[in-house]
Amino acid sequence: MTAEQDRNGVAGTGDGTTRWGILATGGIAATFTADVRRMAGAEVVAVASRSEASAKAFADRFDIPRAYGDWAGLVADPDVDVVYVATPHSAHRAAAGLALEAGKPVLCEKAFTLNSREAGELVALAQERGLFLMEAMWMYCSPVIRRMTELIADGAIGEVRTVQADFGLQGPFGPEHRLRDPALGGGALLDLGVYPVSFAQLILGEPDRVQADALLSPEGVDLNTGMLLGWESGATALLSCSVTAGTPSTATVTGTAGRIELPSGFFAPDAFVLHRDGREPEQHTVESGLTGMQHEAAEVMRCLRAGETESPLVPLDGSLAVMRTLDAVRERVGVRYPVDEAA
Repeated sequence: MTAEQDRNGVAGTGDGTTRWGILATGGIAATFTADVRRMAGAEVVAVASRSEASAKAFADRFDIPRAYGDWAGLVADPDVDVVYVATPHSAHRAAAGLALEAGKPVLCEKAFTLNSREAGELVALAQERGLFLMEAMWMYCSPVIRRMTELIADGAIGEVRTVQADFGLQGPFGPEHRLRDPALGGGALLDLGVYPVSFAQLILGEPDRVQADALLSPEGVDLNTGMLLGWESGATALLSCSVTAGTPSTATVTGTAGRIELPSGFFAPDAFVLHRDGREPEQHTVESGLTGMQHEAAEVMRCLRAGETESPLVPLDGSLAVMRTLDAVRERVGVRYPVDEAA
């Protein structure tokens, strides 16, 4: 915790600016940094990579004052109020854990970790230290998705009976690609399947039953995966993910009195359509003034200013529940990562 946080219980400078440190320099880190730099009350003050050259190049690209060739330098920087972990998910446990041990609040990319055991360790560490921790599930922070869940909760489509969602990329991804490497948490499930699973659990909670089937690569990671989740209420979710086929990447929630359809890119939608019997379809949009990853960054900054250690939009129990489902899917299809053997 910085001196300013210790005095005021609020992350940021005296003028209310939240100072971000970016841990990693890949594509998602670049997207997040570009979005945050356009936000009022936010500043990116440092970046770290395991390569000094990569960190300096990223810093030059985004006009970031300090670049570190190791993670330790970033998490020890007294001017960093919150760390955004954008490494591959195989390094999330180590990177987020290092930041939390150093007293820094953390926004950690999805999938939260490689398995539920690692996720539980991070949550326990954050709670022990009294620090903010949130999975970067930007879908949950989308005002369009939030409006959808409000309508569902208000009974706009009756009792939810089915959820359908998919996310697939055509590829191909060669054997050398990280998506084919078990040590890096390769496969479709953790990179893409986390979105359909998180979408279904946002609406219905953790499932009571998990069934799954998958096409596995020679390396033992899932290339094409189908999931059927079930709840005691009788609701079901039919979900899929793929790194061998470009699927529509749409979602539908159907209830006893109507349905909601989200277009391609359902995890970051501009609008959705509500269908109800006897009525014209209704298109719902929500204007917020924010774009892209700014919604999740804004939620983090709001929580830090309020002294909250977790977000009500992306609760830690929800992230843990999603990881348990992903573990169950991998168990059903026979995908194991080296880190699982340490359990």
